[in-house]
Amino acid sequence: MTLNEQEIMNAICLHIAERKQIQPTQVQVQLMWDEQLGFSAEVTAEGRSQFLIESNMKEAIERYLLSEYDRRVFRGQIELDVEDEMFAVIRED
Repeated sequence: MTLNEQEIMNAICLHIAERKQIQPTQVQVQLMWDEQLGFSAEVTAEGRSQFLIESNMKEAIERYLLSEYDRRVFRGQIELDVEDEMFAVIRED
């Protein structure tokens, strides 16, 4: 299974909205990749910005897969990658 960039952003929006008890539409996400720093995301909600590291992003994807696809996966099964855009590959273990 593969999630595209939009689905990764949706996962993060839903995750942050749930934690802050706001609507997902109130969350903005910018995905980033740096050769030295790896994957991250800048999240803006309620006028505040925060950065998520790769493990936080994978946690959001875990929860998204469970809530939207009824699939229980673990962080070790999620691999983030980037070509033209970011995507997540979910390995079947």
